Amino acid sequence: MLWRRLVCPLLPLAALLVAASNGEGAGGEKDDGAGRRYHRVQHGQCTYTFILPEADGAAPGASCREPAKVGGQYNANALQRDAPPEPDFSTQKIQYLEHVMENYTQWLQKIENYIKESMKMEMAQLQQSAVHNHTAAMLEMGTSLLSQTAEQTRKLTSVETQVLNQTSRLEIQLLENSLSTNKLEKQLMVQTNEINKIHDKNWFLEQKMQEMEARHREELEALREEKGSLQDLVGRQSNVIQELEAQLDRATGNSTALQRQQQDLMDTVHNLLNLCSKDGVIPNSTKQVEEEKKFHDCADLFQAGFQKNGVYTVHISSQETKKVYCNMESAGGGWTVIQRREDGSTDFQRTWKEYKMGFGSVSAEHWLGNEFVYQLSNSRQYALRVELTDWDGHKAFSLYDRFYIGSEKQNYRLSLKSHSGTAGRLSSLVIHGADFSTKDVDNDNCMCKCSLMLTGGWWFDACGPSNLNGMYYAKGQHVGKLNGIKWHYFKGPSYSLRGTAMMIRPTDFS
Repeated sequence: MLWRRLVCPLLPLAALLVAASNGEGAGGEKDDGAGRRYHRVQHGQCTYTFILPEADGAAPGASCREPAKVGGQYNANALQRDAPPEPDFSTQKIQYLEHVMENYTQWLQKIENYIKESMKMEMAQLQQSAVHNHTAAMLEMGTSLLSQTAEQTRKLTSVETQVLNQTSRLEIQLLENSLSTNKLEKQLMVQTNEINKIHDKNWFLEQKMQEMEARHREELEALREEKGSLQDLVGRQSNVIQELEAQLDRATGNSTALQRQQQDLMDTVHNLLNLCSKDGVIPNSTKQVEEEKKFHDCADLFQAGFQKNGVYTVHISSQETKKVYCNMESAGGGWTVIQRREDGSTDFQRTWKEYKMGFGSVSAEHWLGNEFVYQLSNSRQYALRVELTDWDGHKAFSLYDRFYIGSEKQNYRLSLKSHSGTAGRLSSLVIHGADFSTKDVDNDNCMCKCSLMLTGGWWFDACGPSNLNGMYYAKGQHVGKLNGIKWHYFKGPSYSLRGTAMMIRPTDFS
């Protein structure tokens, strides 16, 4: 029987036999105490142990390799009983060795077959165990890879979702911006079309106004000629009357017929005088020269007893006069109106010169004139009252305790102090001051031309919160108009008012 340690490799049998026969490696024959002998061979780190066979009939402990002695001689047939007798000792020795070698060879073949069979099962178990271990390792590695792949897939899905959400938000924002831009472009096109229409209408009105002015000049020339003719007629009539008076003086004391004739002549003279008075011409001989009192503004007229609203004549200087509309009812009366809007009958898209000299009818819509307002507001301290009316009939006002404007060289710069009233907590006029601008003279603080964009002449600053000289819009069209008659802190920046009035009065009025 043969055994070995599994940790040692299976060496070739020939090598083991050579090592055993040559005595190589550590080891040798030993007895296990039960009469069995074994041989141990040390090859490197491995030890191989062989259990040696026993001879039949041999004494315990006797070696099967040594022949039994007979009469002091070795018996070569001790192990090979059926062998023929050897003629000499050498031949017997050789046969004995061959027999031993055959026995060893058979045992070694059996050992080799046993080792091979044992190693097959062990190798199969080792291979199966290795396969199981390798499969378990591969499964564990695959599971780890699948977990990592799932985690990476989840992260990628999350990132992809975030990217899609962000992309969707950006697309929505771009769409909203595009819609807003399209809407603004449409509004701008509509406003541009309206402005073009307004410009065309203004041009048409200017042409019409120029024609009316030409007709007015022609009528004035005709009136002047007629006035000259009437003055010549009155002069001749005056001479005739003087001659008649002289004749009447000479005829005094004549008969009743003469008196009746004188009475008829006097009646004729009186009729002529009445006729001349109706035509506005009074003969120098009968004109009563009275010293006319000079009123500086509507406050002077109010204090002189003229307390009804209407058109009055005031004296700008000792020789220059101007017709103004006086408001004798609002807030105690005595107000000189410098601007008025009520029905849109007057075009306020005028030039610098027209705003300087004034335009419109003082009894209706008009602008009194920047030059006159400059002279008036710098002669005394004046307060400004702005009255506003919306399309629902609501009224409001803004009051400034101090108002004056600069000269033309100063661009009629506006100066105000101390705002109050019901037309908003804040002032819709620029308190810190602004220059006056018109469509042909731009003095505002904006890159654009506020007068062209918002229409009318005004103290725009940077197109500011007010413009009472803007485009007049009828009811139903007055909402959403940036170029209308606006007062921001009363009805907002795009509400066009129905009526406005700007008027001034001395601050010491009582």
